[in-house]
Parts: sequence; C-alpha cells; structure tokens
Amino acid sequence: MTQETAILVTLIIYKIVLLAIGFFASSKTKDGTDFFLGGRTLGPTVAALSASASSSSAWTLLGVSGAAYAGGLSAAWIFPACVGGFFINWCLLGPGLRRESAQSDALTVSEVLAGPPGTPSRQAVSRLGSFIIVVSLATYVATQFQGAGKTFSEVFGLNMGESILIGAGIVVIYTMMGGFWAVSLTDSLQGFLMMGTSILLPVAALYQVGGPVELWSQMQQIEGFGSLGTGNGFFASMGFIAGLLGIGLGYPGQPHVVNRFMALKDEKSMARGRQIAIGWAVVVYSGMLILGWCGRILYPGLPDKEVVFLTATTALFPPIVAGIMIAAVVSAIMSTADSQLLVLVSSLTHDMNLDGEKDDRLLAKSRAVILVVSAVSVMVALYGPTEIFKFVLFAWSAMGAAFGPLLLITVLRGRVTPRATLAAMAVGFVLSVAFYLIPATKGGFIERVLPWCIAMAIGLAGSSKKDA
Repeated sequence: MTQETAILVTLIIYKIVLLAIGFFASSKTKDGTDFFLGGRTLGPTVAALSASASSSSAWTLLGVSGAAYAGGLSAAWIFPACVGGFFINWCLLGPGLRRESAQSDALTVSEVLAGPPGTPSRQAVSRLGSFIIVVSLATYVATQFQGAGKTFSEVFGLNMGESILIGAGIVVIYTMMGGFWAVSLTDSLQGFLMMGTSILLPVAALYQVGGPVELWSQMQQIEGFGSLGTGNGFFASMGFIAGLLGIGLGYPGQPHVVNRFMALKDEKSMARGRQIAIGWAVVVYSGMLILGWCGRILYPGLPDKEVVFLTATTALFPPIVAGIMIAAVVSAIMSTADSQLLVLVSSLTHDMNLDGEKDDRLLAKSRAVILVVSAVSVMVALYGPTEIFKFVLFAWSAMGAAFGPLLLITVLRGRVTPRATLAAMAVGFVLSVAFYLIPATKGGFIERVLPWCIAMAIGLAGSSKKDA
C-alpha cells in the first residue's frame, strides 16, 4: 500500500465516523434550543474539547507551526497570548455567561447583549451583531476551506477547488443533520485527535533534531532565529510582541467558542471543563511551536512555511500514522468550520428576527441557510487571500473587539445601555476593519489591541455595577 493510499483510507474512515456522529445527533435535535445549544445539557469533557477545537482552527496546526518556522523564537509570544485567552474565557467569562444566558433563555451571543424582551433597541443590537458575525465568519469559514485545500494539495496533489469542495461537503452534511449536538460531539473527537498529534509529532521532530539542547544550538546559528524580538529595534519588537499578545484579547468575542459556555449544564461542569481546556491549550500551542522550530532545522527552504506540519508528518511517520495525523489537520479545519457555520445560521435565522413570532419552521430554514452560507464561503476560499495566519487573525480581531469587551462587562459588572452597546460593537468592528486595510497598521498592535480597548472604554462608560 502506497503512502497516499494509506492516508486516503484513514481519512475516508475518519469522515465516515464523523457522518455517523451526525446521524446519531440528528435524533437528539428536536427544536431551536437543541439545534443551537444542545438543550443546555453539555458535559465538561465535550464542552472543553469542542470549545478548544473550535477556537483552534487550521491556523493552530498550520499557521502557528508556520509562524514558528518563519519567525523563530519570537513566535513564542503566541503561547502566552493563546493560553491567556483560554484563561480569560474559562475563568472570567464562562461562569457568568452560562448563568446570564440560562436566566434570559438566550440562544446566541447577540441575544445576550441585546437583553431580555422589552429592552430598548433590542432588535437593533441583535441585527448589528448578526451583521458583524456574518461578515467575519464568512471569511473565517473560507480560511478553513483553504486549509483543507492546502492539506489535500500537499498530500494527494489535488487542486484547490477539488480539495475545498470535499472538505466543505462533509462539514455541511453533518452540521445540517445534527446541529449543535453533531458539532460538539465531532469537535470533541477532533480536539482529542489534535492534542494527540501535538504531542507525538513535535516529540518525533525534536528527537530527529537531536534533542532540546541541539535544537537551541542550531536555532542560534540562523540569523535572528533565536531572538524573542524582531531584530529591528526596541520599539519595533515591543509593537510586534504586543500585537501577538493582543491575540488573547480576541478569545471572549468568538461566538462559535463561547456558546459552549451557554450550553454547559451546571457550575461543576464549568470547573472541570476549565481544567481540561487550559491543559489542552498548553499541550497544543507548545507542541506546534516546537514543531515549527524543529522543522526549520530539518526542512530549510520550504516555499510555503505553513506546510511544515504536513512535510514533517509524511517524513517522520509511516503511512497509517501519517494518515491519522493529517486527519488532525482536517479535524482542525472541520471543528472550526462547523461551529462557525452554526453560529452564522443562528445569526441569520434567529437573531435577525429576535422579537418576531415563533417560527415553527426554524430547523428547516436553518438547514437551508447552511447550504447558502457554505456556497458563499467556498467562493471566498477559491478567490480570496491565501495566507491562513493573517486572514484568520483579521476575522478573529474584528469579532473580538466587537463582542469581547461587552460580554466581559455584562457578566462581571452589569448590563451596558443599548446606546453604548451599539456604539461599542460598531466602533470595535469598524476600527478593526479599517486598521486591517491600512498597510502600516495591518496585523500589529494597533489592529488587534486598540479597537478592543476603545470598545471596552465605551462599554464601561455605559455600564452599571450589578449591585447598583
């Protein structure tokens, strides 16, 4: 059996398992609460692994390892940024968001921010939130399909169009069948697979290099590779570091991640889930950084730095094991894309008509919208920018600034006035987009941190303490 055949067989079996989970979950999906939040009965392991996998897309395996391959030791700042984001979510945001959404019976992040029925400008807040989610997640889903394209192109020699259609088709089918249950169960499997790969692959690469001491020695021999800064001066390095650390601020504002907190069944599950999720983050992000550094020593001169994961996998392991690890990349893609599709659908079907009459055909409409949104995302994937790392961080920062500060204020301090909510959401999103479009501010501290801080200031000015 050739390597390509072994990998293909492994991936086919894996995809059949995902579809079987979707079929099983379809029997548990009876209404909107089931479809969007799994009936609020999620346990700690499923919540932690699915939330972790959803927040850690193809960017985590391909992008982080690629950033370490290209940037050297300076990429290490990604670790405190991302693990810090997990800490903010599970320790500061999660407990309060679970209680807030349960008390108000809110199904989405936009509905939490809009407030209970009767709140002034409730529909306006919900619709603005829906607009931001649709714009951001449509591009974000497209990057996941691009990740699929890179994976299949590198391994099987397929063109990007074929690869994107294969990956998108599987995600759409099981998301349509089982909704939140299918997404959460498949994401849990995928999160476990990602963690296992993030242990085995870096360890094998580190062994191949000659161990930690040899890795450090060889990193120092590459100009600028062993420096924690950019090598372009103190202020440039500080701006670069602050920009990477700003990634962590985006975590509370990701609707496809924080909706797992809204679905948890109780406080005990929250506490146990916190331990699992933060441990997962430590393993996965440290593993991908080590892999990128080792990859630069083992495979110098790769034309596309983001394929170092795939290059190391096929070079270091026999075909069957390589197939399982490449399935981890597909897992990262699917676990984010399916969650984002579900949030997109909830925004277009539930949030856009928040104060309207109850729609008995909500499930059917939601499934139809999944098809439409997926088709749009496939087009963006085919004709949009091709570098996963930067494109993902744009969508991440935009939603992070629009929703994160307001969610944190709401659960920790108290509700924000509708006027301030609208202003904070709009300013956070618009500034993120504007700074992304300006070459001098794109991808740095100004894009990732400044809009978030301004939105936070607006939200605080319009909030009242809970005991007031």
